Amino acid sequence: MFGIKAWAEYIVESAAKDPYGFLTSVIFTLTPLSVISAALSWKLAKMIEAREQEQKKKQKCQKNIAKAK
Repeated sequence: MFGIKAWAEYIVESAAKDPYGFLTSVIFTLTPLSVISAALSWKLAKMIEAREQEQKKKQKCQKNIAKAK
């Protein structure tokens, strides 16, 4: 069974033998993760904006109700 040290040595050796292949593999691995992260960040920002707008509407409504009393 591979240990962490053996695995790290294997990665370093493969990177030293074929640096362009290693960089290509890293880029192909990280690109989809970056796209997923960006999409989830955008979705979270939209959800936060919607929640803030809803809270503003509720506060405005409560303020108008308080004025009417």
